[in-house]
Amino acid sequence: MPRSVNHVASKARRKKILKQTKGYFGARKNVWTVAKNTWEKGLTYAYRDRKNKKRTFRALWIQRINAAARLEGMSYSRLMGALHKAGIEINRKVLADLAVNHPEAFKAIVQKVK
Repeated sequence: MPRSVNHVASKARRKKILKQTKGYFGARKNVWTVAKNTWEKGLTYAYRDRKNKKRTFRALWIQRINAAARLEGMSYSRLMGALHKAGIEINRKVLADLAVNHPEAFKAIVQKVK
């Protein structure tokens, strides 16, 4: 008796991955083995960079807060220390947003902790 293989399912599986590699350069988009390897590596990069995104945003917020704080004659570390000492619970994301979009509100916070 001949070996039974579910070609419909395996072809669908390959087709699904090849559809996801659309737009890749060269053989990465249409040669099955190359496309599969590229796709798998892309998933690992996506997982890694979801974690890195949080780091890079935090670094951006810190830079923005530091720049705004220095305009008020204070360094970032002194500002954060003063906020903690004053008991003002405000996170870096909100503080950076205030520094960029609402400088008056940021200035008021700095004056409060000085």
